[in-house]
Amino acid sequence: MSCGWDVIGEIGLQFFGKVTASISHEIKNALAIINENAGLLEDFALMAGEGKPIKPERLGILAEKITRQIRRADGIIKNMNTFAHSVDESVKSIDVGETVEIVTLLSHRLASMRGVSLEPTPPPRPVMITTNPFFLMSLVWLCLDFAMDAAGEQKSVGLGAEEAENGARVRFTKLAGLKEVSLDRFPSERQRAVLNVLNAKVATNVTDGEIVITLSKDMDR
Repeated sequence: MSCGWDVIGEIGLQFFGKVTASISHEIKNALAIINENAGLLEDFALMAGEGKPIKPERLGILAEKITRQIRRADGIIKNMNTFAHSVDESVKSIDVGETVEIVTLLSHRLASMRGVSLEPTPPPRPVMITTNPFFLMSLVWLCLDFAMDAAGEQKSVGLGAEEAENGARVRFTKLAGLKEVSLDRFPSERQRAVLNVLNAKVATNVTDGEIVITLSKDMDR
């Protein structure tokens, strides 16, 4: 397999498709709950039409359930919008902490399906670098995907971003099972392709149970 732009394009399309599919499932679930509660509202309306008493608190609880799902769907769509706009510019100044946060939010459902909890730790201040936003999201996802396999029995992955001397670092921590997975396939050829484009490096620390991505301050330097 070549490490050229054809591979990068394939990785990007697969990542975009996986995230879009997950988002659509989340929105569908929110709509299903709204629809179910709307059906209950119709039942209450019929009861009221027949002169049957309805406790106001029951209507209040129902309204809160619907509002909660609307807020949930709104948050999902905002995340999707941020994700979609990551391809607007090939290179720009970004906050690595925000990038890690959006990938974490987009990955919650995928992690939950694998029984893994994601535990992000926001940095105390912005961690700014100049890079390709979409490819960085792709790299964070590729490493997170591997980190979830290395979560071990505790089934949790910590994520965080921090400043480095000439750029930034992204850490995946609490990987109790890192010593039990094969590191021969990490980084894979596909992961190395994205690392090369971003002028980045990745390292594993079995003793501390962590994976660290080191990013350049400027991907073109």
